[in-house]
Amino acid sequence: MGILTPEMKDAVATCKLSFCATTNADGTPNLSPKSSLAVYDDDHLVFANIASPNTIANLRRSPTIEVNVVDIFFRKGFRFRGTAEIHPSGPVFDFVALPFWAKQGRHYPVHEVVKVRVERALPVLSPAYVFNDNVDPEAVRRSWLGEYGVAPLGDKR
Repeated sequence: MGILTPEMKDAVATCKLSFCATTNADGTPNLSPKSSLAVYDDDHLVFANIASPNTIANLRRSPTIEVNVVDIFFRKGFRFRGTAEIHPSGPVFDFVALPFWAKQGRHYPVHEVVKVRVERALPVLSPAYVFNDNVDPEAVRRSWLGEYGVAPLGDKR
């Protein structure tokens, strides 16, 4: 069994937006949103480089990366720290690019695919879960749906 649990894999699959953190050459942080994050196998995540030249430059210099996925309504998710490899072609590239293009269209460039070997995975929890006993995740969700002023179209969970 790898480091990625079924709950972590589900979070990656259901959270539509994730964020990748790398370090710029001057030591400042670079945070880049990703909508293409996917699970590759029990130990790896992958995403497409569509418009992230700074992220790729940073990874070429230092392959350390952290990826965060958080369900904005349930207010929980995971942070994954690991080492990245850049794939400009081949099976890893195809694993991400072909389904992405099938869904979004080829007018979006996929320059490379980044494969992250996850070395550490930790939960991300809202203080609502940390400082209260017996928190009902559905109550948290309803509250944050209201905060954002949205109503669910249909529950996929």
